[in-house]
Amino acid sequence: MSRLPIRARLTAAFALAMVVVLAAAGLFVYLRLEADLDESVTAGLGNRAAAVAASEQASAGAAGEDEEGFAQLVATDGEVHDSAGGAGSRAALTPSELRSAAGGEEVLVQRRVPGIEGTAAVLARSVGGGEVVIVGQSLDDRDETLAGLVTSFAVGGPIAVLLASLLGYVLAATGLRPVEAMRRRAAEVSLERDGERLPLPAARDEIWRLGETLNAMLDRLRNSYERERRFVADASHELRTPVAVIKTELEGALRAGGHDAPVREALAAAVEECDHLAQLAEDLLVLARSGEGRLPVRPTALVAGEVLEAVRERFADRARARGRGIRVENAGRLRLEADELRLRQALSNLVDNALRYGDGDVVLRSRAVDGAAELDVGDSGPGFPPDLDERAFERFTRGDSARTRGGTGLGLAIVRAIAEAHGGTANIVPDEPGATVRISLPASHVEPDR
Repeated sequence: MSRLPIRARLTAAFALAMVVVLAAAGLFVYLRLEADLDESVTAGLGNRAAAVAASEQASAGAAGEDEEGFAQLVATDGEVHDSAGGAGSRAALTPSELRSAAGGEEVLVQRRVPGIEGTAAVLARSVGGGEVVIVGQSLDDRDETLAGLVTSFAVGGPIAVLLASLLGYVLAATGLRPVEAMRRRAAEVSLERDGERLPLPAARDEIWRLGETLNAMLDRLRNSYERERRFVADASHELRTPVAVIKTELEGALRAGGHDAPVREALAAAVEECDHLAQLAEDLLVLARSGEGRLPVRPTALVAGEVLEAVRERFADRARARGRGIRVENAGRLRLEADELRLRQALSNLVDNALRYGDGDVVLRSRAVDGAAELDVGDSGPGFPPDLDERAFERFTRGDSARTRGGTGLGLAIVRAIAEAHGGTANIVPDEPGATVRISLPASHVEPDR
């Protein structure tokens, strides 16, 4: 029952209540009508008994038809002195009942009497002189009336319950319509867009108060999100200058020379970490801007092969130092409209990940497929863990290897944010060996190699 929708539960409860009400009402009407009919029959028998007593003739109290009623004048010993109707010449009462009637007590019983259809109501009272008048009336008419009432309730009751249930369903749906409107709006509400609130019903009822509470909660969440976004943007912006200064000083110390090998290695490692810090600050700034839903991009006409070649040159020395290579596989001069700085940032994140966690040569490819430019960055390493495929592009998601090598879990999130800012997508290619990530962007056209 608890798994049913609210409107179905309300309808079921309404139908059950209607069944209880109709059953109680039917029982009351049945008992009341039965009592009224019995009272009417008893009054009629009393009048007939009085008529027999006054005329001392049984025919004065007989019913119109022999099978419906009778009248008898009976002695206390059970001898029938006079009889009319369908009861015949045998007393309709037992000896004990006759003695009670002869003693002045009015006797009223219901029993089957030979010659009378169905059950009969029998009334007896003393008329003096040792005689008792007995009158009876068949209760078939009463029973038929009560049976008709039961039939009416049996037929009309389910119809009434069905109509009431339909009405209850409509009322429940109408009452829950504001909740459904709030649910639809809630599915579209974003913390990144100001002024979005849940619709409130006109009546200031419980649903209105619920909507007000939820709107207040949205305002608190939106304010908290805005404070966090501003903090990340400010912190990343402030980090870039001191990191750049530190990197410049370290590079100057390296160029000055005269250091022992351990010192040179330490300075080179420090410069590399400065690059990582600078990249992290830039990534945080990109995430803060994309969180506003307006990551700024300045699309220009680009040749995909030239962008890939520039990224390869940037990381060539680093790859060579690790005994690895970077190569570009570009079929044709694929042209696209994109922000060169952002696109290089996305591809750089992928190459950086490949050098950190992959193995073998890093391969950069470009091709046109169904009007889209596909830019792939892959390696022949172990690939992504199976449990990471679905959430690899979420912020701060890292595999076990990234946790041990100092990853931040922002690289792929940045890649997807940049791709979506251009109207494209970023996904892991499942069928490629190693780890391959594909950026799909709208392409202008493809020129064949010359």
